[in-house]
Amino acid sequence: MSSGVKKFILSWSINTLAVLVAVYLVKGINYEKPLDLLVASLVLGILNAVLRPIIVVLALPLLLLTLGIFLLVINACLLYFVGFLLRPHFYVNDFWSAFWGALIISIVATILNSMTGTGSTRIKVERRQNPSDKDVIDV
Repeated sequence: MSSGVKKFILSWSINTLAVLVAVYLVKGINYEKPLDLLVASLVLGILNAVLRPIIVVLALPLLLLTLGIFLLVINACLLYFVGFLLRPHFYVNDFWSAFWGALIISIVATILNSMTGTGSTRIKVERRQNPSDKDVIDV
């Protein structure tokens, strides 16, 4: 298997797990079968890759005004749209369910991506060998 396919499958798995966590924590997000969850996470990933950058560019003034918090609204709208497209197999009851679900999906995906090294989020923790370097702050 090529590295591109492996990266895609890992990213899709992380996205699916993040959506699953959101389903269990938010009462307004539901699915019928595990296959429906896989399809929903795939569609959400495709929309995030294709449609989200266009929406972000169009909403750039609002994003700057809200210091990026409007991204949560964009993510919620995309999740709500996925629920609309896949209803009745995967559905999101209302905007607030989509909002909280998108927030949970973002947090879980960020944590899992940083743990696995996929995605654009990178967290690096290093332990210094020399104890005298403890007063140095790297920015």
